[in-house]
Amino acid sequence: MTREDALQVIEGAGSFLDDDGKPQRTGTTWTASAHIITAVIGAGVLSLAWAMAQLGWIISIVSVFIFSIVNLYTSNLLADFYRSPDPVSGKRNRAYVEVVRNNLGGKMHMICGFIQYSYLVGVTIGYTITTSISVVTIRKVNCFQLKGITASCRYSANPYMIVLGVVEIFLSQIPNFHKLSWLSILATTMSFGYASIGAGLSIAKVIQGKGNDTSLLGSSNKTQSSADNMWNMLIALGNLALANGYAVIAVNIEDSLKSSPPENKVMKRANKISVSIMAVFFLICGCSGYAAFGSETPGNILLSSGFKEPFWLITLANVFIMVHLIAAYQVIAQPIYYAVETWTGQRWTSSSFVNREYSMHIGKMEFKISFFKLVWRSIFVAVATVLAMAMPFFNDILGFLGAIGFWPLTIYFPVEMHIKRKKIKKGTMRWFGLKTLSFIFMALSVAIACACIRGISQGLQKYKPFQYKD
Repeated sequence: MTREDALQVIEGAGSFLDDDGKPQRTGTTWTASAHIITAVIGAGVLSLAWAMAQLGWIISIVSVFIFSIVNLYTSNLLADFYRSPDPVSGKRNRAYVEVVRNNLGGKMHMICGFIQYSYLVGVTIGYTITTSISVVTIRKVNCFQLKGITASCRYSANPYMIVLGVVEIFLSQIPNFHKLSWLSILATTMSFGYASIGAGLSIAKVIQGKGNDTSLLGSSNKTQSSADNMWNMLIALGNLALANGYAVIAVNIEDSLKSSPPENKVMKRANKISVSIMAVFFLICGCSGYAAFGSETPGNILLSSGFKEPFWLITLANVFIMVHLIAAYQVIAQPIYYAVETWTGQRWTSSSFVNREYSMHIGKMEFKISFFKLVWRSIFVAVATVLAMAMPFFNDILGFLGAIGFWPLTIYFPVEMHIKRKKIKKGTMRWFGLKTLSFIFMALSVAIACACIRGISQGLQKYKPFQYKD
C-alpha cells in the first residue's frame, strides 16, 4: 500500500492518525522555519562580531555566504532522506540515526548517534551557562546604574543555573516537537528582538563616530602574537560554520510536518527561508558589531563585556536572550528525549511505568503525563545543570564537540547517502565534486577541533569547579 492509499484509508475511517499510526502531524513551512531559527539564531549570533574581528571584512563576509550556500545544499539533500527508499512515498525515518541506518547500513548509524547525542547534550549544558550569564548581566546592569559603569560588579551564576534548571524541568514535559511550535515562535521573536538591539546599538555607535579600527584581511588586533591570531581565526571560522549548522535536529523537525504536501518539499522551503534569514542576520549583527568595536570586539556584544548603556535596553535584550535560550533548550533536547524513550519503549513493551500515559486536568486544561518521562527528563535536566555549574569553561568543550560533529552530520552523511541513492559513479565529475566538498570541511573541522583543544587546556589550568563569577 502506498502512502497515498494509506492516507485515504485513514481519512475514510475518520482517524486522527498519520500513515505510520502516530498522531497526525500538523507542522508547516513556518513552524519548521521557527524551529530552525530557534535552534540556530541563538545568543551565538551576537558573538559573530568577534569572529569577524578575527577574520577581517573580506574573509568573514565571504565565509558567511559559503557556509550558508553549503548548509542549504546539504540540508536539502538530507530532507530527501526522511522517507526511504522513496523520498515521497517511502517509510518514515523519525530520527537522524534511523536515516543513516536505513540508507548507509552497517554500523554508521552508531557513529552518527554517538556524535549527534554528545553534541546535543553539550549544547544543553552550554545553553544553561549562557542563560545564567544573561541573568547575571541584568544584575550587573542594575549595579552599574546604581554605582556607575566603573564599579566592580561580580556575581555567581550558580543560583541562576539552579533556577533555570527548575524551569527546564517543567518545560521538558512538553511531549514532542509537534507541541513545541508555540515555544519556537516565541523564541524566534525573542531572537529578532535582541539581535536587532545589538545591531542597532552598534550602528548608533558607528554613526556617532565612535567605531574602532577594522581590517580588510585578518585580525586588526596588534597586541596578540601571530600564533594567537591564527588560532583565533580557526575558532572564528568554527563559529561561522557551526552557527549555520542545524542538521543535528533537521530530521526531527521534518518529522513534525504534515503529510501533504510531501515533507521533503515543505522542508526544502523551510530550509531556504531559514538559511536566508540566518545569512541576513549574521551579516547585520556581525558587520555592525565589528564596525563598532573593531579589534576590541568582545565575545558577545550584549553580555557584560559588551555594551553597558542604555541600561534599560541592555536589560531588555538580555531578557530576550534568556527567554530564547530557555525555549531553544527544549528544541535541542527533544531528539535526546525521543531516542531514550523510543529505546525504553521497545525494551520494556509491557511496562506501564514506561509506556502508559495518564490524563490530568488543571481547570479546563487536559493533558497527559507519563511517569517515566517525568522522572527521566527531570534527571537529565538536573545532571546537565550540575555539569554546567561544575564546568564554567564548558563553551570550549562545546566548541570541540561542535567541530567534530559539524562535518559528519552536516556534510559527510548527507553527501554519502546522496551518492549511494543516486548511484553516482566513482571518478565522475559530480562524484569528485561531492568528495572534495566533504574533504574540505573535514579538514576545517579537524583544524577547529585542534584550536578548541588548545582553549580547553588553557581553561583547565585555571579551572575551579562551581566557582564561576562574572
